[in-house]
Amino acid sequence: MKKDYYEILGVDRSASKEEIKRAYKRLARKYHPDVSSDPHAEEKFKEVSEAYAVLSDDEKRRLYDTYGHEGVDSRYTREDIFRNVNFDDIFRDIFGDTDSIFKDFFRFGFGKDFFRRTEKGRDINVELRIELEDVAHGAKKAITYTRIKKCEFCNGTGAESPEDFKTCDLCKGTGEVKEVKRMGFSQYVRIMPCPKCGGRGKIIAKKCRYCKGTGKIREKETVEVEIPKGIRDGVSLRYKGMGDYEGSYGDLYITIRVNPHSLFEREGNDIIYRAEISFPEAVLGTKIRVPTLYGTEVIKIPPGTQYNDTIKLRGKGLPKMNSFGKGDQIVRVVIKTPEKVSKEEKELYRRLFEISSSKHY
Repeated sequence: MKKDYYEILGVDRSASKEEIKRAYKRLARKYHPDVSSDPHAEEKFKEVSEAYAVLSDDEKRRLYDTYGHEGVDSRYTREDIFRNVNFDDIFRDIFGDTDSIFKDFFRFGFGKDFFRRTEKGRDINVELRIELEDVAHGAKKAITYTRIKKCEFCNGTGAESPEDFKTCDLCKGTGEVKEVKRMGFSQYVRIMPCPKCGGRGKIIAKKCRYCKGTGKIREKETVEVEIPKGIRDGVSLRYKGMGDYEGSYGDLYITIRVNPHSLFEREGNDIIYRAEISFPEAVLGTKIRVPTLYGTEVIKIPPGTQYNDTIKLRGKGLPKMNSFGKGDQIVRVVIKTPEKVSKEEKELYRRLFEISSSKHY
C-alpha cells in the first residue's frame, strides 16, 4: 500500500502550495542519494518527489483528495505524473547546478520515466500589421489565431473518465516490448517503447467525447496585444504558454510589421517629411503648415532656402522604446517646378531668367 502523500511530505491536507514546496525542498536535500547516508535514501527520494509532483498540481491534487491513489493512478501513468512539474528552480536553490542533478537521475535509474522533461509544444509565429500612429501613441490590438490546446475535459489524457483506462495487453502494463534477433550463435535483445500504448502501459478503453482520444483540441484564440510606444518594425513580442500543446505549451511570437505611411518615412526614432514649396517661396521665404504625428505645426522657410535643406522639429518624432524622450521630425524642403504656367507667369519667368543670366557675363 502506498503511503499518504501528505504524510510523506509531513504537511496538513490544507497546506498551501508554498508550504508543500518548502517541505519538498527540505526532504529532497535530506534524501538526495549523493548527500544522504541513509541506505534507503534513493527510495525515499523517489517517494517524496512523487508526492510533490501530485500535490503541487491543482488537478492531480484534486483527484487525489477525492479518490486517493486510485484517482491519480487511473488517470496518469508514472511518466505523466511528473509532466509539467518544474523541478529546476527547486534543485537550483538546493544544489545550484541542475544539469548535474538531472544526470544523477539517470545514474540512479530514474531516467526511463522519472523526472522526464516535458516535451514542449510548437511555438506559433504570427504577424500583426500596425500604423505609424500606433508606434507614436501606443495601442491595443486584438489578434485571433488557431492553436492546439490541452483538452480540459479529460485533462489531456484522451479518456472519458479516470476509470476509462485498461492495462495494455501487448506490454502487460510495462510500457516496453522486447525485440529479439538471432545472428548465428548470438542473440540481440532490444527494448523499446510499446507501439500499442506509446510506452504508457495503459490504453484508453473509452475515448474522450471532445478530443476523440487525442488529449488535444484545435480552437481559435484571441489575444489582446499591447503595442509599446516606439516599437520597431520586425520586433517580436513573446506570449509565454500561448503556443501549441504537446505535453506542455509552446509560446506565441507576434511579429510587428509597420505599414508604410502616406506622408512620413521613418529613420530610427526620427520622422522625415517632404515639404513642397514654390521657387518664389524659396527665394523670398515664407511660412507653411506641416503635418506631424501629433497635429500640425507652422514653420518658417527662410529666404534663400535651397533644394533639400532641412528644418528640424524637435521632439516631434517617435518615442524611444523602453526609454525616455522622442526623436525629431525632419522637414526636407523640396522646391517644386510648375508643369504648367500662364502666359503672364511665363513672361515673368523669362524676364527673371534674363536678369539672372546677365549676372554671369
